[in-house]
Amino acid sequence: MLTIDITKLTTIELQNYLQYAVAPRPICLASTIDAEGNVNLSPFSFFNLFSTNPPVCIFSPSRRARDGSTKHSLKNILEVPECVINIVHYEMVHQQSLSSVEYPKGTNEFIKSGFMAVPSQMVKPPRVAESFVQMECVVTQVISLGDKPGAGNLVLAEIKLMHIAEQVLDAEGKIDQQKMDHVARLGGDWYCRVAPENLFKVPKPNRNIGMGVDALPYAIRNSKILTGNNLGQLGNLEQLPDDAAIAVYAQRPEIKEIMDATIGDSTTRELQLHLRAKQLLEEDQVEEALLTLMADMI
Repeated sequence: MLTIDITKLTTIELQNYLQYAVAPRPICLASTIDAEGNVNLSPFSFFNLFSTNPPVCIFSPSRRARDGSTKHSLKNILEVPECVINIVHYEMVHQQSLSSVEYPKGTNEFIKSGFMAVPSQMVKPPRVAESFVQMECVVTQVISLGDKPGAGNLVLAEIKLMHIAEQVLDAEGKIDQQKMDHVARLGGDWYCRVAPENLFKVPKPNRNIGMGVDALPYAIRNSKILTGNNLGQLGNLEQLPDDAAIAVYAQRPEIKEIMDATIGDSTTRELQLHLRAKQLLEEDQVEEALLTLMADMI
């Protein structure tokens, strides 16, 4: 494993390592305005949601790594502490990238990038019409992390209004994750697209407290077939099944077939049961998987 002493790297070299490693990062396309009414639009991948009550997002207009200069977005926020956070999706990613060009102060990136500006209701900066989710925010604090090149400036933006495109809502008026078509920043020129085929669910930890991987029988914990993720799924169950439940499950035809075909061959039997359990886990049939794994343990 490569070990790096960050004190021996230039700021740009360190930035490269960090941005490739800490990814994917959601993109905040922030619109701001200065005291004279000049609008600015700029994307930030140093961005995320940090609080729900109050609802606060934070993004960081960092000082430029090459010379330590600050962005127009930061200067605008210090003059007019308001912004709109527009969430970026795939169909607007190239325009978003274009808005990051370092145009001279006073340039309207809405016009340069071809985005349509929509008046906000509570704040002065306009919204990006093409964005599926637009959040009008009041900036409550700006925290400087330093004055050297690459230093961040944390903008704490409290959300006052949200605007959500109906096309990404489900029948209950909730956001349908599969319709958002999110994109995120990686390192260098790389991005990723959160398309429906890339989405998967991970059940939240058992509300009654999962028993943990350490509670699983030794043969399961040390399986040559199951992955760490598989063990995490099993450990999220509340408890091990009792002998009666295992005995009933072991009578299922598919389990009996494995048991009958491997009489006297415990190694093959364990392999086949673990392979079947892994398939069940991939189908999110976690309880059935654990019963399968324990079918030969009573």
